[in-house]
Amino acid sequence: IHAFWLNLWIALASEALILVVALSLALVRASPGRAMAPLRFLAIAYIDVFRAIPLIILLYLVAFGIPIAEIPVLSDLPTPWLVVIALTVTTSAYVAEVFRSGIETVHWSQTAAAKSLGFSTTQTWFHVVVPQAFRRVLPPLLSYFIGLQKDTALVLVVGAIDAFGMAKIYAGNYFNLSSVTFVAIVFILATIPQTRFVDYLIRRQARKTGVRAF
Repeated sequence: IHAFWLNLWIALASEALILVVALSLALVRASPGRAMAPLRFLAIAYIDVFRAIPLIILLYLVAFGIPIAEIPVLSDLPTPWLVVIALTVTTSAYVAEVFRSGIETVHWSQTAAAKSLGFSTTQTWFHVVVPQAFRRVLPPLLSYFIGLQKDTALVLVVGAIDAFGMAKIYAGNYFNLSSVTFVAIVFILATIPQTRFVDYLIRRQARKTGVRAF
């Protein structure tokens, strides 16, 4: 149980950073105009590259590569923070596409109405478009975060002792897998309430839009 707090901390820290990075990527990619073309290209390249790299490989490269390269500041971070960076980099690429899909569902008339009220482009994005998009993508967003919580068990490959790592130590010492089974149960107890909450949000959204939820 004590080691499981590391899994929770990594998940929560990553989620906070992912929201910022992913929303920034989505806004850049959805921004119109020629002036934004170079930034759009970089955002698309980021999303394509980091969705193509398996998470376990990126974890290994970040956790061991940054200290070897002696990158200032980053190389001094403890392993859990390097894991947070790796999870943020990878998952942001996926979540950015979720945000972008939500942004594209906001009807153009909403933007036109905001402009007619004297809103600037920045005000229109952050007071009209983004809030509506966020509400629409909240269920799939939370589903990604549920998956992220399970992915924290991969920290074992870079030497961080989380709940699974501690369970393996007990299993090796006592030749009994009950500790690993217990960790599986802990993840189930932490995940199922979140899954049911996502189902509730989907049903509530379906009631508002009139679309049947299966």
